[in-house]
Amino acid sequence: MEKIRRTKIVDLLQREDYGAQVCVKGWVRTKRGSKAVNFIALNDGSTIKNVQVVADVEKFDPEMVKLITTGACLSVVGEMVQSIGSGQNVEIQAQQIEVLGECPADYPMQKKGQTMEYMRQYAHMRIRTNTFGAVFRIRHNMAIAIHKFFHDRGFFYFHTPLITASDCEGAGEMFQVTTKNLYDLKKDENGQIIYSDDFFGKMTSLTVSGQLEGELGATGLGQIYTFGPTFRAENSNTPRHLAEFWMIEPEVCFIDLPELMDLEEEFIKYCVKWALENCKDDLEFLNKMIDKGLIERLQSVVETEFVRLPYTEGIKILEEAVKNGHKFEFPVSWGCDLASEHERYLVEEHFKKPVIMIDYPKDIKAFYMKQNEDGKTVQGTDVLFPQIGEIIGGSVREESYDKLMKRIEEMNIPMKDMWWYLDTRKYGSCPHGGFGLGFERLILFVTGMQNIRDVIPFPRTPKTADF
Repeated sequence: MEKIRRTKIVDLLQREDYGAQVCVKGWVRTKRGSKAVNFIALNDGSTIKNVQVVADVEKFDPEMVKLITTGACLSVVGEMVQSIGSGQNVEIQAQQIEVLGECPADYPMQKKGQTMEYMRQYAHMRIRTNTFGAVFRIRHNMAIAIHKFFHDRGFFYFHTPLITASDCEGAGEMFQVTTKNLYDLKKDENGQIIYSDDFFGKMTSLTVSGQLEGELGATGLGQIYTFGPTFRAENSNTPRHLAEFWMIEPEVCFIDLPELMDLEEEFIKYCVKWALENCKDDLEFLNKMIDKGLIERLQSVVETEFVRLPYTEGIKILEEAVKNGHKFEFPVSWGCDLASEHERYLVEEHFKKPVIMIDYPKDIKAFYMKQNEDGKTVQGTDVLFPQIGEIIGGSVREESYDKLMKRIEEMNIPMKDMWWYLDTRKYGSCPHGGFGLGFERLILFVTGMQNIRDVIPFPRTPKTADF
């Protein structure tokens, strides 16, 4: 008998050639039934939907049937028939069932309401659940949308280094990379570690951002984007922080502040629209099980014009809210760095739509941001979203060598390894700008999940580097 090739369940559920012989393979979600007939819900990860396998008990070895338990892996050959039950048009009348992998009763993902925290302990198994299958299929789709958005607009995908010697964001937040024996470190007379015999001959770390190198790429290619892992050694145990996460960082030459805001808004709307159009089944599941307002919120972002709000005006609104009795945990005054609660108040309660905040005080922003003529503020842009707070941070960059050097000196930034960055301002400097989007923050928003550890397969957080 000719071997029947496997059909993915996502494809099978679209078919209408009833009576065809088919083969499906996947994992058992549930098994129910009577002495005469078993109904097996089978899922192979290609879709949130299961296919129902109908097995007449008398046709199969009773010992084999006992092995069909939640989590077991099966290969099923049978006839594709029209389903009379609700939900789907297709089911399979089983003719052959092979148990490819048994699953004993201590399988940690048994069908019952486990907490997200419980499932994090089994991140290697949680991927098989409906919720995490939906999240990671959406994550894939968002990655595709990002590449398509930039490619269609003539951006070049630019790979920036993961190992770097530039310490522009402060050593405290960087993971060091070394081949040295940590039990036997050579030090000089001042107690400083000698790196001359290390692999790179100098102190190196994992990157916190590809932006600075991205700026170099833009000055040769016009407009680039990076999309890769970044690392922050912040001891932050919050639902919004990871030690290892993915960043998207476009950089564009000859862009001004209004054009940068246009790009940010167009980009994020494109990604959300892509999810609505390409992840319908998964979003409907998450809307039902995780966040009942999810789809409505996603549609409102696509249809709404974002507010463009100078920082100074934003502070006035927040101060007015305090006067009218609104309680914030953190105080608000001009010059303060806004907390997530402040950002969410502006977005969720005051404007009830996303906000792009601009013209921040220079003292709370990075050294490379272009200064405004008032000498006090810079052309930074933060896109603030409901439930998330800041989802994008960007700016027009300071292209003047003298102004940049002055800022670097004011902020005591160690520039010995940054000569290459300053060269872009020395040789044919140009106006340019860009932004950074934390990929996981985007996935949080699009899935309605509440904790950033649940939108990356294997989260890296303080004291946690499992799997």
